[in-house]
Amino acid sequence: MKTPKSFRLHIGLFGRRNVGKSSLLNALTQQEVSIVSEIAGTTTDPVEKPMELLPLGPVLFIDTAGIDDVGALGEKRIQKTVGVFDRTDLGVIVSSSQEWGEFEEQILQQLQEREVPVIIVLNKADLQTAKSCMLNSFSVSQLPVVETSVVTNQGISKLRQTILKSAPDDFINRPSIVADLVGPGEAAILVVPIDKEAPKGRLILPQVQSIRDLLDGDSFCMVVKERELREALSRFNKPPKLVVTDSQAFLKVAADTPPDIPLTSFSILFARHQGDLTEMVRGAMAIDQLKAGDRVLIAEACSHHPIGEDIGTVKIPRWLTQYVGGQLQFDHARGRDFPANVADYKLIIHCGACMWNRREMLSRLIKARQVGVPLTNYGLTIAYSLGIFERALQPFPAALEVYKELQAIK
Repeated sequence: MKTPKSFRLHIGLFGRRNVGKSSLLNALTQQEVSIVSEIAGTTTDPVEKPMELLPLGPVLFIDTAGIDDVGALGEKRIQKTVGVFDRTDLGVIVSSSQEWGEFEEQILQQLQEREVPVIIVLNKADLQTAKSCMLNSFSVSQLPVVETSVVTNQGISKLRQTILKSAPDDFINRPSIVADLVGPGEAAILVVPIDKEAPKGRLILPQVQSIRDLLDGDSFCMVVKERELREALSRFNKPPKLVVTDSQAFLKVAADTPPDIPLTSFSILFARHQGDLTEMVRGAMAIDQLKAGDRVLIAEACSHHPIGEDIGTVKIPRWLTQYVGGQLQFDHARGRDFPANVADYKLIIHCGACMWNRREMLSRLIKARQVGVPLTNYGLTIAYSLGIFERALQPFPAALEVYKELQAIK
């Protein structure tokens, strides 16, 4: 239950009102997760249920409002449902056993445009058997089809098995965060400043996930504060394979780390793990094109109250303003509130998205790319504006090569 959402397979349940999505979710989880009623439109906001779906592992089911909702309020509910498409790893389209039409085709199109694997569920099989023409049309498109009934429990076990078989390969073989850069039996030093953003007794999520990833990779791990790094390095009789720092301490850590020891930041690790590092490298280099008066969007996956010298609201705007040499216009988006049209921005700077699954971050990258707006992340932005970009990319040969190629043609 405590597994972060970012590590869970996100399974979205979509369909019209009253086709039994909520009942199906309750049957799958064997819990009363969603309110069930014969009244159409009972589910108003997406309902999330984390669970272990063995042998697959941690998943997050998302029950959504009917895509055929009506009225002004219904339109808002539909928009909430559409927002779930961007974070869905596996889509389940629920229809009645006799009904497949425009609404279902719209859902299927949305998911296929995002290259999301799809399962078709023909529900309420206890009332009517699915028309053979419907089954034939689905088989032509090579989609798995499961007939279910939550009343008789028909097909529920088969649906679980189909979910296991349909899980995307990139979830089954999830890329490493940092262990592949270090290797078994080798050591990494993690530099973790303690500030107001990390209350007593806590570390931020990327730090915790990196520690666990190193342990899973049979690597050694030393965790220090920034003022302890030099002393820590002096105690190694063999240099560590990598130093990873919080991006806010980049300058001091770079000064204290010998040039022959690779250095990067947690945020840059997550640019690779949660997004597309080479694309974000290109985005960071667009900083050179900024000029006074340009609009920059700073987006965070978390909705938190900024504290003191907050990185997104204070530090990055200050460093970028100094780099550009003129005042920029900064807008902020938090949580899943993201502008529908980002074409007016010259640059989007995103947090590491450690609380999300990778698909949601990639969806934002795609939206930005479609309108020609570069997108990068916090760590890359900080490294670029502070003049240590090339060094921060040394652990990533492909990204470093992209940087050098773009530098050569500037």
